[in-house]
Amino acid sequence: MKLVSLRFLRGIALAATLVALLAGESVATLPSPDFVTLAEKLKPTVVNISTTKNNTALQRRLHRQPSPSLDPFQDFFERFFEEAPRRPQRERSLGSGFIISSKGFIITNNHVISGADEIKVRLSDGREFTAELKGADEKLDLALIKIDDKAEFPVAELGDSSDIKVGEWVMAIGNPFGLAQTVTAGIVSAKGRVIGSGPYDDFIQTDASINPGNSGGPLFNAEGKVIGINTAIVAGGQGIGFAIPVNMAKEVLPQLEEKGKVTRGWLGVTMQPMSAELAKSFGLEGGKGALISDVVKDGPAARAGLKSGDIILEFGGQKISEMNELPRLVAATPVGTTVALKALRNGQIREFTVSVGRLADGGDENNQQPVDDAFGLMVRELTKELASSMGLTESQGVVVTGVKRGSSAEFGGFQPGDIILEVGGKAVASVAEYQKAASIYKKGETVRFLLRRGESKHFLALKVE
Repeated sequence: MKLVSLRFLRGIALAATLVALLAGESVATLPSPDFVTLAEKLKPTVVNISTTKNNTALQRRLHRQPSPSLDPFQDFFERFFEEAPRRPQRERSLGSGFIISSKGFIITNNHVISGADEIKVRLSDGREFTAELKGADEKLDLALIKIDDKAEFPVAELGDSSDIKVGEWVMAIGNPFGLAQTVTAGIVSAKGRVIGSGPYDDFIQTDASINPGNSGGPLFNAEGKVIGINTAIVAGGQGIGFAIPVNMAKEVLPQLEEKGKVTRGWLGVTMQPMSAELAKSFGLEGGKGALISDVVKDGPAARAGLKSGDIILEFGGQKISEMNELPRLVAATPVGTTVALKALRNGQIREFTVSVGRLADGGDENNQQPVDDAFGLMVRELTKELASSMGLTESQGVVVTGVKRGSSAEFGGFQPGDIILEVGGKAVASVAEYQKAASIYKKGETVRFLLRRGESKHFLALKVE
């Protein structure tokens, strides 16, 4: 990945400033924080995280084409050794985190510790600890781990990510490429970024250099307060990085500490973005709001009287500018809470009262079917629109839209885009049929799947977890 250095960026800024001064223009300068003092103060609160995982999974390659060898036994031996159980291998990964409690609670990314058999934490002073996983949230990609010691730990202060502005100085500390306690700096280059990583995307974009290994580390503001958790980068993105706003983390931390997981509110609707053409057809100026394309039968929205074609403009007194804002608001609402909302129907604004339900584990507010706990598959009914967006030739059936990390489905070789045709020899043409066919099997039993991948069909066998 190519990255533009901070020195280069500052050189460009200095050149622009000199040009402006020579032209007689007044230039407003952004005061630079004292990064030296900030780094000395904050580095002790940042930790390096390493994990190990025993992997004995079968290595299957369904897409493999027969080799052109003249030896008729070569293909057989290649397939045998590819699919035979391998000796246990120790997978290792590196990441970052930061201490939020003197008692040793640490925030990091879920993908840093997911599936780990052992989590090791190294402090800036060289001390090492074995950490305990206290809770994880796949949807926000957050995890809470804990280390123990008689002495109190240095703590990073959590700030308010709603106060940040584009152009503010920020500093990242982490473990990029295994290089411990690396400090980089830049500015907030955008807010509210949706990058397709989950249903609640609302990332802070920064040009502070973030690389593999920075995941889970803190993004500090000029006051030395954490305003984000570094999470994602864009390949070839010239140093563009993304951080989860710390306010989103603060909302779920109590649940992660107390329950180990997060319970979210649920409205029971399928939503879609509002295009300029759709807004015009509904007589909506500005194209704001969340368009309901479908309503779950007997769900909270259906009981409140909402229908397909309604456009939600306000939820709990907060205006909805775009579709992605509504799932975040609903998810943050406690289950059972009665909320007033406004929606546009047939050109008129109507008021509704909805009692927020509970989002099933693995589900999302856009009506994607929940992960099947038995296998680790996330599936949806394959509509023509979904098939077109995924580049599939089929237009009906059940399509795999996600595979849970560490699940039997992942180890068994399932991939997003696979179309499930049969479960246990029974044809499935809908999500309901899929769930019915899969629900009869008990833990430890093996289930045979027939799926279509590309132009060919394949059988896979999975054990119920």
